[in-house]
Amino acid sequence: MNELEQARKIINEADKEMAALFEKRMYASELVAKYKKEHGLSILDEAREKEVISKNSSYVNNPVYKEYYAEFIKETMRISRSYQSRLNEGMRIAYSGVAGAYAYIASKKMFPSAILVSYPDFESAYRAVENGECDTCVLPIENSYAGDVSTVMDLMFSGTLYVNQVINLPVTHCLMVNEGVELKDIKRVVSHPQALEQCAGYIKDMGFVPESYGNTAMAAKYVKENKLCDTAAIASMETAEMFGLRVVASGINASRTNTTRFLAFSRARNVVDTNARKMNQHFILMFTVRNEAGALAKTIDIIGAYGFNMRNLHSRPMKELLWNYYFYVEADGNVNAQSGKDMLRALGATCDKLKLVGTYISD
Repeated sequence: MNELEQARKIINEADKEMAALFEKRMYASELVAKYKKEHGLSILDEAREKEVISKNSSYVNNPVYKEYYAEFIKETMRISRSYQSRLNEGMRIAYSGVAGAYAYIASKKMFPSAILVSYPDFESAYRAVENGECDTCVLPIENSYAGDVSTVMDLMFSGTLYVNQVINLPVTHCLMVNEGVELKDIKRVVSHPQALEQCAGYIKDMGFVPESYGNTAMAAKYVKENKLCDTAAIASMETAEMFGLRVVASGINASRTNTTRFLAFSRARNVVDTNARKMNQHFILMFTVRNEAGALAKTIDIIGAYGFNMRNLHSRPMKELLWNYYFYVEADGNVNAQSGKDMLRALGATCDKLKLVGTYISD
């Protein structure tokens, strides 16, 4: 046997072993796809992939081989993602609004291969997941300009779903018209009330008459379908492309840091890997406290005492009890670690109602 034949024999033996390992890995990918579908997680997890590439490359001793092995692992994970996407193509994502709205865009970014299902309002999208019509719903919780989305926060407190993923979607409002319409022709502008508020300065400067519409994408659709020549819509660039409208001005919102946070809700709670970096891990708590002096301060102190950094705190009135409030907290750290379990136990002794709404990992 010459050197070439010997080399080919080694390759054939290695390929045979790799084929068996490939099947083993793809079976694990099936389990991952099932878990992600149940817990409302995206197929692509960039942080996890970077970690795998770094860790697995350390197993290769030859420094020349190492860089090629990194490429090999990247391609293997791409194949795994492709397979998971095929398995989860039937995943149904509920959102509020119509195609082209910011919720639609956020849903598409989170779940690019899933079926997106439109619902008329936040509650119906949320209930669609609770009753099994959809696997996950994507809803806004906060806008950096307009503040909290109170309806969604109330659903979080009273509902049964968990938050397993968060995305920050930059909001860039554009002024769009039908083909042939010029800026000088515009007399009226239509959009969602929040979009009109965020662009109030531009609208005033241009002398447009604002008119509220239920949704930014619906406003664009209204302008397009009615072939309006004196009316523009305010929506996203993606919405303009979807409805075939021409953008005559972009970035017209007053705040250049306007961002909306969207949450993905599902029926099962994701348990964050305890090995993930602490500052990338976050959790959401909702609770009520006894109506007595110092009760809220004591609760907040407990969170800090167990080493968790509180990112924000919001209060909301309870509809059924006058002058009573529930609280929403986001904090950094792994609530599934022992310190998190101890914290929850301590909070349970001081809170009338305590709910761990979810955990998620940020980029």
